[in-house]
Amino acid sequence: MTITPTSTQRLVSARDRTFGAWRGLDGLARTAMIVLAALVLLTLVAVLTGVFGSTSATIGGRFAPPSPTAPLGTDNLGRSFLPRLFEGIATTLVVSIVAVLCSAAISTVIGMVAGYYGGAVSELVMRIVDVLYAFPALVLAILVSALLGPGRPAAIISIVAITIPLMTRVVRVATRTIAERDFVVSARISGVRTPVIFVRRVLPNIAGTVVVQASYALSVAILVEGGLSFLGFGVQVPEASLGLLIQQGMLAMTFAPHLLIVPGAVLVVAILCINLIGDSLRDRLEPRETRSLT
Repeated sequence: MTITPTSTQRLVSARDRTFGAWRGLDGLARTAMIVLAALVLLTLVAVLTGVFGSTSATIGGRFAPPSPTAPLGTDNLGRSFLPRLFEGIATTLVVSIVAVLCSAAISTVIGMVAGYYGGAVSELVMRIVDVLYAFPALVLAILVSALLGPGRPAAIISIVAITIPLMTRVVRVATRTIAERDFVVSARISGVRTPVIFVRRVLPNIAGTVVVQASYALSVAILVEGGLSFLGFGVQVPEASLGLLIQQGMLAMTFAPHLLIVPGAVLVVAILCINLIGDSLRDRLEPRETRSLT
C-alpha cells in the first residue's frame, strides 16, 4: 500500500527545510538577510501604498531641511525626498533583478550546451564570451546604452551583457564536471534525449552554482545600474533610481549633503548584504571552497 503525505506533513516538511536553510547560514549572512528583507519590505509598502507621501507632489521649498512632513527634507523641486528614495530603491532592484534573471537563464543554457558537448561548440561559445569579457564593465554598459539610448531597457541589456561572460564560464565548468559522471554517461548510452538529460540530470546538480553566481551578479547589476544612471545613460527623470538620486544629490552636497549620503549609503548597504549572502550560499552549496566569515 502506498502512503501519500498529508498536507500537514508536507507543510511541516517545508517548514523544516526552511529552518534548516536558515540555520545553515552564518551570523553575518543572517543579519544581511534581515537588513535586506527589511529594506525590500519597506520599499514595497512605500511604493504600493504611498504611505510615505507622493513622489511628485511639491510640499515645500527647494532643499528644505528634514521636517515632520518631509523626514529627509525636500529635493530640488520641493518634493519630499523619502518617497523618491523608496521609488529609486524599487527601480534599481527591479531593473537589476530582471537583468540577472535574464542573464542567469541565458548563461545556464549556453553554459550547459558548451560544457556538455565540448569541442568546437565549447570553443565557439567561449570565444564569444571572451570578447564580451575583454571590455571593462562600465565601458561596455555605456557602449550598449549609447547604441540603444538611455532608459530601463538599455540598463537591463547592459547588465545582461556584463554578467553573462563570467556566469557562462562557471556554468560551463560545472556542467563539464557533471557530464563526466556515471549517471549522465549511462543516461546518454541508454538513449535518453539530451534535453531530458539537461533538465533531470545536469540542471539539478549545477543549480547551487547558478544561485551563487546569480547572487554575485545581482550586486554587480545594482552597481552597474547605479553607475549608468549617475552618468546619465540609465534611468531618466522624472523616474528615480539610486544612481540618479546620487547624481542629483551631488549637485547639492555642499548645502544638503543628506541628499547624496542617504542614497549612497543605501546602495552600499544593499550591495554589501547581497555579497554577504552570496558568500554564505557559496560556503553552503560549494563546501569544497568553504571560507567562514565568523
